[in-house]
Amino acid sequence: MKFKGAGGSKGGSKRFFLGLIMMVAGSYLFLDAIKIINHLGLHSVIYSYGSFNLTAEMVLIPLILGLGFIFYHSKNPIGWILSTASIIILAFEVFSSVKFQPRRMSAFELIMMLVLMIGGLGLFLSSLQDFEKKG
Repeated sequence: MKFKGAGGSKGGSKRFFLGLIMMVAGSYLFLDAIKIINHLGLHSVIYSYGSFNLTAEMVLIPLILGLGFIFYHSKNPIGWILSTASIIILAFEVFSSVKFQPRRMSAFELIMMLVLMIGGLGLFLSSLQDFEKKG
């Protein structure tokens, strides 16, 4: 039985694991350098049209009504529509209120993160090809 490398190819398993470790380390350092800020509150305006403001509390009312319809009669389409639409609107608002802010870092730190991530990706992908000479 002949041993095959990463991905079933004759590429290098050492390159595979080294690239994987570099990608994970670079990605961890990059994600660790990002600060996540959420600006969602109960009085946050989700949608505004003229002087009408739709707030997060107003979206909870159809959700509660929809859940009431579902618990009363589970095959009621109005309850499912109200609940699903309210959950989608709330999820969209949560994701749209998230702000990403990078922390202060030196150019050396940024370059090292990018070298680890991109270099690791290159090693990882190159390990999936055959290194045996054809001829």
